[in-house]
Amino acid sequence: MPTPTDSLSGQLIVLIGGDGYFGTHIAQELLARGARLRVVSRHPEKAFRLKPLGNLGALQTVRADVTRPGAAAALVAGADAVVNLAGAFTGDLEALHVRAAGALAAAAAAAGARAFVQVSANGADADSRVAYARTKAQGEAAVLAAFPRATVLRPSVIFGPDDQFINLFAGLIAKAPVLPVFGPEAKLQPVFVDDAAAAVAAALADPEAFGGQTFELVGPEVLTMFALNQRIACAQGRKTLFAPLPDAAAKLIAALPLTPISLDQLALLKAGNVSTGLPGLAELGIAARPLGLFLDRWMTRFRVHGRFGDKRGLAG
Repeated sequence: MPTPTDSLSGQLIVLIGGDGYFGTHIAQELLARGARLRVVSRHPEKAFRLKPLGNLGALQTVRADVTRPGAAAALVAGADAVVNLAGAFTGDLEALHVRAAGALAAAAAAAGARAFVQVSANGADADSRVAYARTKAQGEAAVLAAFPRATVLRPSVIFGPDDQFINLFAGLIAKAPVLPVFGPEAKLQPVFVDDAAAAVAAALADPEAFGGQTFELVGPEVLTMFALNQRIACAQGRKTLFAPLPDAAAKLIAALPLTPISLDQLALLKAGNVSTGLPGLAELGIAARPLGLFLDRWMTRFRVHGRFGDKRGLAG
């Protein structure tokens, strides 16, 4: 339960794009600390499941398109703080990642918000040939130009019990005895979703300490894609045969429609997703938890006989 001394208790925080996977966990963290939330999304009904987590009247949902000119001011009116989570891999990324982000930051500053958190991406690079990475970096610059004390967070791949990353591979491994691996040597430093959500809360709670800075949200383990798949299979008790895909074959598959990865996503994967030496979770006061702390438990449902096939579950 929140305490009266919690700096976020009673604060109105606007979550832009807060109905997604990461946004849901951020909302849970902020509601637990007594904040009031305004969740802005094109599909706000996805956030209705959050209502039981807060006190009566603690959650407001708003349907909006943040890329529409002039939309920002009404969305952040009265806000104590704003978190911008809006992002996509396709579509008009300059409109979403750059212009909308800058407009939201400018509107938040004009409204007197004390904090602004821009959720970017690890690997954001203004010189990248990949539009996603390039516009994410440009969005950071637009936000800081409008709200210089904003905090920029760059999460790596986010994992959790209900994610679409570990669970995607887990489902494939559970079904296929042989599985190709895209970018087998690509290095990842996945971060636990609740640690990343706590980082957002920390930045909001103390903008004097963390404003104007950029933080990388990465976990304590560096894994290759090949090793990650092996660990998932091991946690399921399966002897899956993994076939590393050569670059040419991976690019050919990624160029086809209805494949699990696009050419841009493949390029981002091959570039890696690890720390570059920026401040991270530790500087935000958070001890990062490794995937290994959770993986065996989460993979129980993917085992051949589920919990009934786990001898550890039958002990005693």
